[in-house]
Amino acid sequence: MSDNKKPIISAVGLSKVFRDFWSRPKAKAVNDIDFEVYEGEVIGLLGPNGSGKSTTVKMILGLLYPTAGTLSVFGQSPRAVETKRQVGYLPEESYLYKYLTAIETLDFFGALFNLSAEERRNRSDQLLEMVGLSHARRRRVGEFSKGMARRIGLAQAMINDPSLLILDEPTSGLDPLGCKEVKDLILMLKKRGKTVLITSHLLSDVEDICDRVIILYGGKIRATGTLHELLTVTDANRITTPALNPAVTDKLISILRENLSGDEFTFDHPRKSLEQFFLEVINQAKSESIETAGVVGGGKIAEYLTENQTSEAILSDLARNTDTINVPEPAVKQEPAENIDEENKAIERLTADAPAAGKPAETQEKPVETVAKAEEDLSKANEKLKDLLS
Repeated sequence: MSDNKKPIISAVGLSKVFRDFWSRPKAKAVNDIDFEVYEGEVIGLLGPNGSGKSTTVKMILGLLYPTAGTLSVFGQSPRAVETKRQVGYLPEESYLYKYLTAIETLDFFGALFNLSAEERRNRSDQLLEMVGLSHARRRRVGEFSKGMARRIGLAQAMINDPSLLILDEPTSGLDPLGCKEVKDLILMLKKRGKTVLITSHLLSDVEDICDRVIILYGGKIRATGTLHELLTVTDANRITTPALNPAVTDKLISILRENLSGDEFTFDHPRKSLEQFFLEVINQAKSESIETAGVVGGGKIAEYLTENQTSEAILSDLARNTDTINVPEPAVKQEPAENIDEENKAIERLTADAPAAGKPAETQEKPVETVAKAEEDLSKANEKLKDLLS
């Protein structure tokens, strides 16, 4: 790898042994592996089920402790808070709070990274547009199909604009249009210098976007390298030309036969991939403005993901995230003016009948009429009560 690039992930002698209740070795999921992932790379971590992919990813995320060896992410422990601030993760299954709406889900994850309310709102709007879910922003994610859940899961993985993005089966459950959008997004992130680690069983997707692959089997690395190094067949040649007229084709075939023993060559027309043909059909339908009730294609890439942050902006973000949160003083409840007036009048009425401070009770002026009326009302009430009880 070029000396100009620094490793984002570095593993030396990495091993993970799962043990039973009595601490006896039960399974050696990862067995003494060494690898590095460099800044700006898209790496495919491949292998059949049980080969150690998920265990390796969990150790990179700091969810599991290695049994042996060393592992660093951004030059620090995977469990460091500073490390986790720079990582975005899309698990194989999207575990979301099903009673939250799409916009509430992104707002919740944005709050975990101490983003301001305005920043969360702006990024959420851009991400929902990017993954094609703007029309479902107020729907609860528990009502989403698997494909829609993957889209919102991908959006939440990028809410913090991570430097390292770990995607576990990112295209699982997506239609071909969604797969193409995800791959375009990953390639765009690569251009920005982001590092992306992908695990997938869809090897055609990996081939389209990955710079290097690491193939695991039995917890060990069985092959690693660039796709060009691993896939180039050096003992054969292929020539692709524009369509030739029959005379030229016959002449070319005769030359090949004269220089090759037997029929060691094939001559046919190149083929499009099924994905390429599918996307052409869909784009043609879109150009004709044909309506659909299904998921529409995503919009443009979120603006904040395409911006190149300056060092001043990065320092500003760090300062903002580390500021002490000021809790506002509880507001004093203000009573309406009319309620205060009524209370004051009531107090005046009560104090008008009470003895003045320091003045003997017998010298006070008595409201005789009021007392007499109160006695009369009490007598009437007693009479009514007797009638009701009789």
